[in-house]
Amino acid sequence: MKNEPVLSILYDTHEQAEQAVEDLQVSGYPLKQLSIVGQGSHTEEKVVGYYNMGDRMLNWGGTGAFWGSIWSLLFGSAFFLVPGVGPVLLAGPIVAALLLALEGAVAGGTLSALAGALASTGIPENSVLDYETQIKAGKYLLIAHGKAAEVARAREILGVGELASA
Repeated sequence: MKNEPVLSILYDTHEQAEQAVEDLQVSGYPLKQLSIVGQGSHTEEKVVGYYNMGDRMLNWGGTGAFWGSIWSLLFGSAFFLVPGVGPVLLAGPIVAALLLALEGAVAGGTLSALAGALASTGIPENSVLDYETQIKAGKYLLIAHGKAAEVARAREILGVGELASA
């Protein structure tokens, strides 16, 4: 994934993130090339979680409807309690990247597992720390992966300039 272009955008609310995914879907953007990361509502000291790379995972709570709809659109879903970050919900190709980071193949000890996963998607290391902080603060990160033309198309669909990409 790291060699492919990526567009990364932070949204303040799950409604904004969901609208962006819907806009991309309606415009025909390949949904298997989208990832989304946000926080859940529990904390622990050790990484525990559940992931499902094929079917969908159910969620309950305040943002359950949001995650349910996102997981019905995007391939792969996960919920992890990540030390230093807290509860993290993910959908899309970022799930596999986080699994690699948790296994130590990406994080290498200098970044958290989440930051390592984000860096492995092609987001610069200096941006992943800010994204991790923003996710911890309750924001949602949407990542569009793909070839340069596809990422440019996602940027156009979402109406964002060059500065929003990583």
